[in-house]
Amino acid sequence: MSKKRLVSAGTFLVALGALFIPIEGTAPAATGPIAKAGSLDLSGFASTRPDTPLDLLFIHHSCGGQLLTEPGAEKEKASCVYEAHPNGGGLKKKLTEQGYRVHEASYGSEIGENTDLFDWAPKFRDKMDKVLRVALNDQMHPDGVVNRIVVFKSCYPNNRFVGEGSAPGNPAGPELTVWNAKATLASILPDLAKRKDTLFVYITAPANILKRSKEPAWKWTAKRLLGKPSDAEIAQRQADLARSFNNWVKSPDGWLSGYPERNVVVFDYYDVLTNKGESNFSLHGSEGNTDNHPSSAGNARAADEFVPFLNQAVRRVGLST
Repeated sequence: MSKKRLVSAGTFLVALGALFIPIEGTAPAATGPIAKAGSLDLSGFASTRPDTPLDLLFIHHSCGGQLLTEPGAEKEKASCVYEAHPNGGGLKKKLTEQGYRVHEASYGSEIGENTDLFDWAPKFRDKMDKVLRVALNDQMHPDGVVNRIVVFKSCYPNNRFVGEGSAPGNPAGPELTVWNAKATLASILPDLAKRKDTLFVYITAPANILKRSKEPAWKWTAKRLLGKPSDAEIAQRQADLARSFNNWVKSPDGWLSGYPERNVVVFDYYDVLTNKGESNFSLHGSEGNTDNHPSSAGNARAADEFVPFLNQAVRRVGLST
């Protein structure tokens, strides 16, 4: 091709791009009406403080540590175990005031190191005895003390689905498809059912924020011409799949459908951060909603909802009257 034709082609692409360049950060919150799913009805159980102290382990990384800690200048005791953080939600203090003895396992510890969706099945299958004895990271409770409540969550990258996948899904992944995610959560239930006297609380992974696209105009235009999705369209698709998956997780007709025990419940952190379906993206990102880590306000809102939810779940499983 001659130099003149190359210049003409480049000019055409730039002109075409000027007509179709997306305005950064203005992708719609959802591609259509957001389908809402019901959750387990705990309204028949009191939400007041349990009648006996209970040991609770929270397996988490940064978002969970920030949800637990107090708001303030960052003070870290161990990897993602904080004494304070600007994104602090104050959950640990609220739980302590309700009589819970809160323990944590996070980065760098045997139980806390791996918390992606595909990590839970081998963790609960192979290391359950240690899970129930964790006091802080690799420190164990003294003999006779066990965690009666295990709270576990994955982080926001676990809402970046690459597609629906194919039924029935592979519980080992490794692709993060909706069907693989469903399969891996289903695969842990037999091991949780063996511990009927322990309450397991799955917290859905926090939503990702809608980030301003950094995709250059020429690249966006080239993708359009080639029929490929833009970065904004990929993010939207991921968010919509995340809504679908997390609706299934919490729905009585979803993950726990047919599960005969009362020792597994779901707290929908994802839904709290998306303002209960106002968006499929987090509306409570930190640093002015430019960072996926939930803000202090978002975490405080989640903490306020989590405490009565947990109190009710504790009574449902029989750990309190």
